[in-house]
Amino acid sequence: MERALEHDLIVSIGDNILSPLGIGTEETYHAVNAGYSALQQYEGLWGIPEPFIASLLDHKAIARMLDDKFPTKSFAAYTSFERMAILSAAYALEQADVDPVSERVVFFLSTTKGNVGLLDKENSCREEISLGYSARQICGFFRNPNAPVVVTNACTSGSCAQIAAMRALQSGRCDTAVVIGADVQSKFIVSGFQSFKALSSDPCRPFDKSRSGLNLGEAAATIVYSRRRPKDVHADDWVLCRGAIRNDANHISGPSRTGEGSYLALQAVLQDDCPIDRLAFVNTHGTATPYNDEMEAIAIDRAGLLSVPVNGLKGYFGHTMGAAGVLESILSMQAAANHTIPGTRGYSECGVSRPLQLSASHQVTGRRSFVKLLSGFGGCNAALLFRQGDELC
Repeated sequence: MERALEHDLIVSIGDNILSPLGIGTEETYHAVNAGYSALQQYEGLWGIPEPFIASLLDHKAIARMLDDKFPTKSFAAYTSFERMAILSAAYALEQADVDPVSERVVFFLSTTKGNVGLLDKENSCREEISLGYSARQICGFFRNPNAPVVVTNACTSGSCAQIAAMRALQSGRCDTAVVIGADVQSKFIVSGFQSFKALSSDPCRPFDKSRSGLNLGEAAATIVYSRRRPKDVHADDWVLCRGAIRNDANHISGPSRTGEGSYLALQAVLQDDCPIDRLAFVNTHGTATPYNDEMEAIAIDRAGLLSVPVNGLKGYFGHTMGAAGVLESILSMQAAANHTIPGTRGYSECGVSRPLQLSASHQVTGRRSFVKLLSGFGGCNAALLFRQGDELC
């Protein structure tokens, strides 16, 4: 590159959410702001004998939208997972006014399970189940000449993908990064979580005393990032300032009881240039499982953030796995831009050992920075710091 890039900022220039609460970022945000939830009980779905609560997409509607948007294209060779990722990316690229054919554009796919549901089919092809295969299908649809980057690190995948994109932009590898987070549910996934006894028989209640487990969800979400000089960042632009990944190496399916990994990730992104009193909120992972919520509460306390409002979004659309970090980052940007601290749906009485600043209802804020926190199986943890352009002036 002809000039140094270390002082450039990583700015969101387009985004999209496809969720059971809405087709598009604004529609989904307004549904959350109105307090709606897409969680509902399913009985007998996919031949699963035990009822479960989840938030599922209308994949027939997504197929129709793709046909309407790309009438000359055939989507017969694409799975439901690939179709929703393509549609979300297409809307985000359109908003960002980016040509995906450019060699200076790189795609990043965040997912935990991809097409694993194909294992239920007798004649499934091993290649089609590969996450790399799906990423090439999605990237190929847009005729992008670069190899896509697949990021799969349990529930932190969406944040890890954004960090990977940030690093690619900062290094000069690309000028634009398209980060897609997506996952679909299936008999394989639901049965797996049921075997862990991790699913709640009621809508989930993050951080609440009566919480009893998580609900699963489906979504696709996309953020398009670009590199800009500080003088070219506008007051209402959202900047991804820092990201950190830390592993506490506690257990394959259990978080550290001391919140070590999440604390270290928070410590890494919170530095002197963003005082705690400038944070609007910490958007947590908030799965509503006993150990995860407690671990995050301890980490938030250890990081000195007990005075900062905390919220979790799983009560609106469940745990969307590989989409969670991208979807919840976008919704948090929308909320902060609208002077809002989202309420934690399902929360009533504190059920963790630390006095977090939680509320079931939305609150008003004038602050323009927030932290996104995620944790997942294998002891992985990630944190992101977002600030709006006027906060950087």
